[in-house]
Amino acid sequence: MDKTADKARPTPRAGIMEIEAYVPGKSTAPAGVAKVHKLSSNENPLGPSPKAIEAAREVASKLDVYPDGTARRLREAIGEVHGLNAANIICSNGSDEILGLLAQTYLAPGDEAIITEHAFMIYKIYIQSAGGKPVTVKETDERADVDAILAAVTPRTKIVFLANPNNPTGTYLPFQEVRRLHAALPGNVLLVLDAAYAEYVRRNDYEAGIELAGSAQNVVMTRTFSKLGLGGARIGWMYGPLHIVDAINRIRGPFNVNATAIEAGIAAIRDRAHVERSSLHNETWLIWLNEQLTKLGLRVTPSVGNFVLIHFPEDKKHSAEAADDYLTQRGYILRRVTGYGFPNALRMSVGTEEANRGVIDALTTFLKS
Repeated sequence: MDKTADKARPTPRAGIMEIEAYVPGKSTAPAGVAKVHKLSSNENPLGPSPKAIEAAREVASKLDVYPDGTARRLREAIGEVHGLNAANIICSNGSDEILGLLAQTYLAPGDEAIITEHAFMIYKIYIQSAGGKPVTVKETDERADVDAILAAVTPRTKIVFLANPNNPTGTYLPFQEVRRLHAALPGNVLLVLDAAYAEYVRRNDYEAGIELAGSAQNVVMTRTFSKLGLGGARIGWMYGPLHIVDAINRIRGPFNVNATAIEAGIAAIRDRAHVERSSLHNETWLIWLNEQLTKLGLRVTPSVGNFVLIHFPEDKKHSAEAADDYLTQRGYILRRVTGYGFPNALRMSVGTEEANRGVIDALTTFLKS
């Protein structure tokens, strides 16, 4: 290595340039497309609560004033709705920030953190950015495998990241399995339950993780407001034991949740009617999309989130890449998931009725071509 060149400019510390940057889903169609339906980011097709919009507007005249650095009123609103002690809650700039802070706090260089085969890509990025080693374990039928996770635990393991439900598969672990995982983990290993899609799950054997995070010393649950229609506001939160809350509070930004987000978030989480409308819309159209896609001969991974993972035929003419190009030309923007280990699949967010029917009509024509 040329040591002279090394001194010519600042260089990132070892390992940083080996990280593959996160690539978000596309959001635009080619010029000339009359109407675009963005179905690539799992956003709420009903949009934000009208009450959240109004609350955000009222902040506009006070943008010169710093927000409350503890987001106390937002934490109290979350606690009120979910029956939690506000002291055990931290709010953040999207749940992504909390995930990064957890890695930064509990991983030292060389420590290991376990993720599953098709897990949210941001876990690996945050593990590597903290100097840790991501350990990826195989899934079974595109679902996290508790035994595989436990088999990967070593004395260097410090964190297990578990998305439940998982993105991009939409699969979930029944809570009995989550409890089995936790019971077998060493006490010094932090179990992070990422429940970003919890609002949409309609299964009797599912729990987001509130009870476990409230009773164990090595479990936290993370959530987001993005699926409530506030993706643009970037609000996330974590619930967990006070000793973890205290550690994270020592390194998070002093005003990491902005004033507009705080007020919109308070209004959004208290508008339970809007949350219920969103969940019912998703339940109805998730079932419909599964039925229609299956009728077309496409395999769909069983999902409990607000999206479906669609697997395409192996022939080049009807591949995921060809389908993506075809749909994009018609204004339907889905998500390629090659980076998640699915080179021949597309993830489709549940959209409006118009968008959902439009995708099915377009795919019907595409597959017949």
